[in-house]
Amino acid sequence: MAIIHRTTLSPSKYELLAAWLPAQPWFAGDPEQLAPIGAYRFDDPEGEVGLEGHLFTAGDATVYHVPLSYRGAELDDADEFVVGTMQHGVLGTRWAYDAIADPVYRAALADAIVHGGRGSREYTQDAEGRTAEREPSVHVRGSGSGDGPVPELAAVRLTTEGAASIAETEFALLAVHRVVAVEAGDDPVGTLTLRGEWAGAVDALLASLRS
Repeated sequence: MAIIHRTTLSPSKYELLAAWLPAQPWFAGDPEQLAPIGAYRFDDPEGEVGLEGHLFTAGDATVYHVPLSYRGAELDDADEFVVGTMQHGVLGTRWAYDAIADPVYRAALADAIVHGGRGSREYTQDAEGRTAEREPSVHVRGSGSGDGPVPELAAVRLTTEGAASIAETEFALLAVHRVVAVEAGDDPVGTLTLRGEWAGAVDALLASLRS
């Protein structure tokens, strides 16, 4: 499950995104008009890394998808994928990364895709430690059957192809789709997917895996 602390965050996640997005080749919106649609989360089995996929618009109807990972220390060899740092009122300094570069996110995403997984259950926690479950604003699910092997994606080659960020090995290709087609569609032959649902969208393609 994902614990969301009711506390301060400076700068905010969307302030970081507004500064980072103009340099991304797949982004063509207005960074001053970011409007959140919602987010989904995955669990880190070790409980150390926050994993959150953001969906938003930027001045028109185009829907963008940016997964972020949040860490309490810098990720080795990932300087070019730093979105920024934030001061969290409970957790202290947090490094935010473009999650395609984070092996913990890649593993969680691939596992969800292959095993038909869904996003984390979400709980808020106040200053007194009281928790309450909340409904995720974006629901995701993998298209796999639950019994297939998950490819190893710890060491990958990272590239950008059009509006997709690619993590590739000799045996597998994981793609995070940055510009989201919100209408339902069929999965390509031989490809498993992660699709999302929120108000106004059903079966939106967020990520795909070929192995």
